[in-house]
Amino acid sequence: MRAGAYDCDVLVVGGGIVGLSVAYAITRAAPGTRVTVLEKEAGPARHQTGRNSGVIHSGVYYRPGSLKARYAVRGAAEMVKFCAEYDIAHAVTGKLIVATERSELPRLHALVQRGRENGIPVRELVAAQIAEYEPEVRGLAAIHVGTTGVCDFVAVARQLAEASGAEIRYGAQVLQVDRRPELGVAVRTADGAVVRGRVLVNCAGLYCDEVARMTGDDPGMRIIPFRGEYYELARPELVRGLVYPVPDPAFPFLGVHLTRGIDGGVHVGPNAVPALAREGYGWGVVRPRELARTLTWPGAWRIAGRHWRYGGGELWRSVSKAAFTEAVRRLLPAVTEEDLVPAAAGVRAQAVLRDGTLVDDFLIHEGARAVHVLNAPSPAATASLPIGREVARRALIALGRA
Repeated sequence: MRAGAYDCDVLVVGGGIVGLSVAYAITRAAPGTRVTVLEKEAGPARHQTGRNSGVIHSGVYYRPGSLKARYAVRGAAEMVKFCAEYDIAHAVTGKLIVATERSELPRLHALVQRGRENGIPVRELVAAQIAEYEPEVRGLAAIHVGTTGVCDFVAVARQLAEASGAEIRYGAQVLQVDRRPELGVAVRTADGAVVRGRVLVNCAGLYCDEVARMTGDDPGMRIIPFRGEYYELARPELVRGLVYPVPDPAFPFLGVHLTRGIDGGVHVGPNAVPALAREGYGWGVVRPRELARTLTWPGAWRIAGRHWRYGGGELWRSVSKAAFTEAVRRLLPAVTEEDLVPAAAGVRAQAVLRDGTLVDDFLIHEGARAVHVLNAPSPAATASLPIGREVARRALIALGRA
């Protein structure tokens, strides 16, 4: 690569909400910096960003001081402001976290303390007070978190793309990366194009570990895809807002919950089952090469060995609508199988270490002329603006413009 042969200064791989937030942050922090975003789909936000509950998370669940806690609390307020500024559909609704068994009460009280440590307003409710917010929901106790909301994250991603001023290339699947630390990176895409940049930012989501390896960096983890299956509630009047169970702290999943979206419909789910492909949105989607990469990763087997009982329950709820309904009825006794209409599934890009550790926080690694976002699950959409600034800061340091 000759010094004058660059197509851009920063080359971002991935046109989800995090990649587009990085582009947006770079052009604001360093005007004149040329940014190109490569996205393999025909438009933005086609995977994790566009296949979730649309919730602006408050940050109540996350360990104080963690990146998740800091970015979610800050990001929730910034996301509401961003949506208001650009007239994107959103609402601050608050949500209930409901304990339905006595064994969950200590975990519920721990969430109260955690929320307060993170600076989040939390109201404790006894059983009779739950009906003030959700007349059809039953539980032994609950907490109300006032800063939770909902929005249209796909519209946010589109606005970030437009406002960034970056060049966005859709239909540009990355096949090869040639990095030369003294010069920069050259990326070859599936259409035969070669794009050259000084610094690469990897926001490839479900494929971030593969892009890191293409670059020549060892990510030290592997993406294990977990599918989250959703239903739509045929009687949305049963739920006013957002209702969640008390999560199990052993897992980075929040359990089956009820979410009234910005369109007025109520999403029910997700569960969490292993996907048979990185984009395995149904049991019929199997990609042998991707499945083999999962099965040959030692961490995948260690997860299975530790959590087979929990995983078995999730699998049973995937194949049995009656079992899924029963899980929902713990929170919403009035629901029936007929009330649950199948909806689009999502796939979570979960980073797993070799020893089977499920990475629970955002994970950002740096290499020569490269920044890799290796774990950005929920609440990444909520926290995308501060995450974008942090990744942009690192990219600009690598570029020598910080």
